[in-house]
Amino acid sequence: MAKVVLPDSFLSFTEGTRECTTNAEDYRSLVNELKERWPGLAESLEKTAVAIDGQIYQDALLEPIAPDSEVFFMARIEGG
Repeated sequence: MAKVVLPDSFLSFTEGTRECTTNAEDYRSLVNELKERWPGLAESLEKTAVAIDGQIYQDALLEPIAPDSEVFFMARIEGG
């Protein structure tokens, strides 16, 4: 299982849940799982970046999530 950490801005959608676990094997399946669990997250998820084990991705799509990984959602980084 991987640990998922959600930003404070998601707490109203997730009934205050900040952390959860997942068996998803890639980012796309994780997003689908979160959308199913908390339908109100769909639009917010599109506006976030994700860090998987410290590597930040603007658009993770098919990035793998290994067991015991940590997945952090954060504000999307614009520009560069």
